[in-house]
Amino acid sequence: MLESSTLLSVQNIETYYGPVSAVCGVSLVVEQGAIVTVLGANGAGKTTVLKTIAGLMFPAKGMVHFEGENITGIEPDKIVRLGIAHVPEGREVFPLLSTEENLRLGSLNNQLSRLDVVYEYFPILQKHRKLSAGFLSGGQQQMLAIGRALMQTPRLIMFDEPSLGLSPKLVHEISEIITRINTEQSVSILLVEQNAKMALQVAQYGYILEQGRVVMENTCERLSASTDVKEFYLGMKEAGVRGQRRWKRRKTWR
Repeated sequence: MLESSTLLSVQNIETYYGPVSAVCGVSLVVEQGAIVTVLGANGAGKTTVLKTIAGLMFPAKGMVHFEGENITGIEPDKIVRLGIAHVPEGREVFPLLSTEENLRLGSLNNQLSRLDVVYEYFPILQKHRKLSAGFLSGGQQQMLAIGRALMQTPRLIMFDEPSLGLSPKLVHEISEIITRINTEQSVSILLVEQNAKMALQVAQYGYILEQGRVVMENTCERLSASTDVKEFYLGMKEAGVRGQRRWKRRKTWR
């Protein structure tokens, strides 16, 4: 029986690309109203974890529960209707459609009243609502991808590298929007990031993946104070050290 405060529970999932193991026994929890981050280098398995939750990949082992219901192996459209929105890496907007047409595609049951909510967070999208999405800047396309997720009235939004390719100013703006959505819309957040500094400032709890496994987890406050995290993810040691050391066991401080 899952605790009533638990929104999402991932239990020992193993996911493969053909014969290649991408995720090896990953477990994580997102509580109601929380922002949880998953950190790790390229190839650590972060995106695969999100795709497995979203139903885009099926785990060979393990289970995924959402609001106490086993959603392992359920088709992606059904998972969306349960209240899980996925903002993928690279935005994946429809470039030939207008900004507003992209947003309308994200609505469930034609809930177009949600457009007002999206435009409140992203006034620039309303200004460019008739412009083809392919002509938006990278930052505006990221806003569009987030807005499309908001159109679903989700309980949980999963963000995959929302800061990728953005200027420091836009990274700050996106991080503020994520925080506002969490508090103002009562939406829980699962944030996958390589920008550890931003993610640890936004989230309350974090997991660090390496080679498909969780090697460290704790509150973001304690992760930020960890020597290992400072060295490998926050760039607070001399160059050339990063990546030379591997965690041999899962580290958790209580």
